[in-house]
Amino acid sequence: MGHAARMIPVASILREKNYNVIIASGEEHLSLFRNELPGLTYINFSGFKPRYSKILPQYLSLFLKIPVLLYHILAEHYKIKKIIAEYDVDIIISDNRFGLWNRKITTVYVTHMPLIPFPPSLKFFEPVGIFLQRQIIKKYSFCFIPDLPGDLNLSGRLAHGFKLPDNVRYIGILSRFADHLDSIDENNVKFRHNTVILSGPEPQREIFKQKIVALLKNREPVTIIFEGKPGNRGEIARNGNITFYNHLPARRMKEMILSSDSIITRAGYTTIMELVSLNCTALIIPTSGQTEQEYLAEYLSEKGWFRTVSQDEIKEGLILRNDKPLLQVELNRQSSILLNDALKELLEKIHKKS
Repeated sequence: MGHAARMIPVASILREKNYNVIIASGEEHLSLFRNELPGLTYINFSGFKPRYSKILPQYLSLFLKIPVLLYHILAEHYKIKKIIAEYDVDIIISDNRFGLWNRKITTVYVTHMPLIPFPPSLKFFEPVGIFLQRQIIKKYSFCFIPDLPGDLNLSGRLAHGFKLPDNVRYIGILSRFADHLDSIDENNVKFRHNTVILSGPEPQREIFKQKIVALLKNREPVTIIFEGKPGNRGEIARNGNITFYNHLPARRMKEMILSSDSIITRAGYTTIMELVSLNCTALIIPTSGQTEQEYLAEYLSEKGWFRTVSQDEIKEGLILRNDKPLLQVELNRQSSILLNDALKELLEKIHKKS
């Protein structure tokens, strides 16, 4: 869901520039786009859906699914040819979809980790991963990295410290909340609460949820849990002092986040970008065995921007600290400039072709 959510600000800018924007994604993600970007053209275009193991490390679980992933890459590569012809497409911007390049039009591959982190015992494989990512990136006209160059960044060594192909552009952090920042009134939420944001694939998502429920259902203040299921909006259930929401519109969700006593979430990159865009910190709990999240949690906690504990540490006595704001105004300012510059270069390339 995070890969879909971070495309919302990109689509919004293109729509504001009077481009005809078409959204192609899995049906569950189309619900999010229909809620946040009504009135566009939508295509059901599902992709590879990883399901992690309760037992195996996540990198090993994914490794065993490589044949299925390769099938999806080939299938989507040929399917996109039909979509290009049917809808007269000029540009494709795809987030983490490996097969959506096409030599006849301009294509953009979005990723926040040209380096895929491995556990320490297998770290010697990382150069192989960098090489494979470079081969994917080179098939596209551009590669957009949602982060900043230099020391002020969110992704650390996932996207810094090694040579990148010439078609790579840093575009700043992406957040679906950016359009509403000036209009948010956190005082609209009249009650004290903690906020929990669920994300990620099963079964780890449900394991995380059950641990959080056991910890907070009898604790004050009340807790709001966002299930991250935009196909079903509104309040769905209560359990003790916990209220569950499938989904809320971006504006309402931001008000809930900004007025929180504390925030608990996975270490998903999009969630981190969105919290930073709101100048919020959180307790981040990486998905067990997912090396990318484990690295991000460690990296950002060392910076002092977030606090982190492991999933095994979710138990009685865990302190939900009310941390101070990040005050990363410069990061948000530079992000706006970088995204507009990257889209300007992209659109100028199209105009030259025509």
